[in-house]
Amino acid sequence: MTRTGGQILVDQLAIQGCDRLFTVPGESFLAVLDALHGQDAIETVVCRQEGGAAFMACADGAMTGRPGIAFATRGPGATNASIGVHVAMQDSQPMILFIGDVDREMRGREGFQEIDFPAMFAPMAKWAARIESAARIPEFVAKAYAVAISGRPGPVVLALPEDMLRDEVEAIDRPLVQPPTQPLCAEAMMALVDLLNDATDPVCIVGGAGWNAKARHYFAEWAERLGLPVACAFRRQDAIDWQSPVYAGNLGYGPNPKLVERVKTADLVIAVGARLGEATTDGYELITPDHPDQILVHIHPDPDELNSVYRADLPICAAMDEFAEQAALWEDDLLSFDAGKAAHDEWLAWNEPEGNDAELDLGLGVKAMRESWPADTIICNGAGNFSGWWHRYWRYGDMPSQLAPTAGAMGYGVPAAVAAALRFPERAVVAVAGDGDFLMNGQELATAAQYGANLTVIVVDNGNYGTIRMHQEREYPGRVSGTQLTNPDFAAFGAAFGAQVWTAETTDAFVEALETAREASGLRLIHAKTDIEKLSAGGATVSGLRARA
Repeated sequence: MTRTGGQILVDQLAIQGCDRLFTVPGESFLAVLDALHGQDAIETVVCRQEGGAAFMACADGAMTGRPGIAFATRGPGATNASIGVHVAMQDSQPMILFIGDVDREMRGREGFQEIDFPAMFAPMAKWAARIESAARIPEFVAKAYAVAISGRPGPVVLALPEDMLRDEVEAIDRPLVQPPTQPLCAEAMMALVDLLNDATDPVCIVGGAGWNAKARHYFAEWAERLGLPVACAFRRQDAIDWQSPVYAGNLGYGPNPKLVERVKTADLVIAVGARLGEATTDGYELITPDHPDQILVHIHPDPDELNSVYRADLPICAAMDEFAEQAALWEDDLLSFDAGKAAHDEWLAWNEPEGNDAELDLGLGVKAMRESWPADTIICNGAGNFSGWWHRYWRYGDMPSQLAPTAGAMGYGVPAAVAAALRFPERAVVAVAGDGDFLMNGQELATAAQYGANLTVIVVDNGNYGTIRMHQEREYPGRVSGTQLTNPDFAAFGAAFGAQVWTAETTDAFVEALETAREASGLRLIHAKTDIEKLSAGGATVSGLRARA
C-alpha cells in the first residue's frame, strides 16, 4: 500500500510512542499536518513561536525519557527553533526537531527561506540529516530515536523536503526503538569498592545524562547505606530525594559554601551522570580537569564523554539505572561514613531563609510556598538571578520536579510549564520567570489557554536584566548601561490571556497571592514586584558591590 511521505512520517512517530508534538505550522510540511488530521494517536499542540515549541519538546523529553517532538518550517522557523536544540544538547535531553525544507529541485538556488540544515545544526545536535526519499522515512526516524536516547541523550534534526513529503511510495515500518542495555561489569564495581575502602572524604555528584526515577531510588539506597554525601549537579536538584539523610544540596551558581569546601577537600569524587560542566564545577575550578590530590570515578552512559574533558581514574560506561541498581544490590562489606549526615545537616541550615529588609522578600516567599504547595510541584524556570531563590530555598520533590536549562537559556520556563501541565495534569506546575526572561516567551500563555493547561506563572519583576546587572556592578560599579527595562503591567498582560492575576509588592501580599493561586485552577499569574537592590539569593546587593569598588 502506498502512502504519502507525510503519512509515513506520522505513522513512524506513532509506532515510536509519540503521543504529543509541538509546532508552529508551515506550508513546507502541509503533508504532515494533513496526516495528523483525523487521527487520535498524536496530539498536535500549536504554539506561538518556534522557540517556545522547541522548549516544550525539550522539556517533554526531559520528563518522559523519550524524544520530545517539534516541527518547524524552513528558514525563520528553523532559526527560531534552534535555541531548543542548543538547550537539549547542553542539557543531555532527547529531542527530535523536524524542519520543513525546500523542494529537492529547488535546493542550491538560495530559494525562499532556504538553509543547509544539516550543516547549520551539525555543531549543536547529535545528528542532523535530510531525508531525500520518502521510502526511507522509517529508517531515518528509527535512527533518530536511537541516536536521541542512546549514550548521552540529545537532539536530532531532520530536514524534510516539501516535495518528498508529498511523494506516494511503499515503505516498511520500523518497530519501537529501545535504548541499548549498558550493565555495570563486576570488575568495575570491585574497583570502585576498593577506592571507597581507601577513601577518607568521598563525595558524590549526580544527575545528568540518562538519570531517571529508577536511578534516583537505587542510588539513594546505596549512598544512604554507606553514608556518602550526595550533591546534585547544576539544575538537577530532583536527582535525589531532598529528604534523604545524605542529600547535600546542589552545585552550580550560588551553592552552599560548606558544600563547595567539601567537594574541594574530597579525596574521592564519584560523578554519576554529570558531565562536570562549567556551571557545576564553577568554571572547571571546583574540580579541575586533572584534579591533583583527588581520585575521580566518572560513570556515564556515553563512552565519548569519559576522559573527554576530565581525566578519569576509573571511567565506567554504564546506564545510570543499571549502575545504581547493581550498586544498591552489592553485597560485599563496605566502609560507612558519617559525612553524608553532616552534609545533609549543612544543607538544611543553608535551605532556611533568614529574612532581609526587602519589601518583598523572595526567600520568605519561597519558604511559605514550600510549606503549603504540594510536595510534587513541578518548578520550571529559565535563566536569571530570580531562579536562585527557588534553587536555594525550594525543596524539589518527585522526579521530574525541576525543569530548568543547564544551558542558561532565557525564556524556557513558561514553555516548559505548558509541556509539564499537559504531561502531568494532576500535578501542580509553576513557571518562575524574571521580567526579561518572561517577555521572551510569554506569548505561550496563549498556548496554555488554548489547551486548558493548569499552571501558575510567577513573574519576578525588578525592572532589570538582573544577572547582567549583577556582573555589571561587579566589573563596572555604578555605570549602569543596557540592563534597565521598562515593563508592561504583567498582571494585565496575563489577564488578556484569560489568566487569574494578582500583583504583589510586599512579602505578605506575595504569600497571600500564592495561597489564593494554589487553591485556584486554570491559568494563573502573579506579578511580583521586587527591588533591584537585592541582586541574588546569595546576598549580593547593588550597594554592597559598589561599596567594594
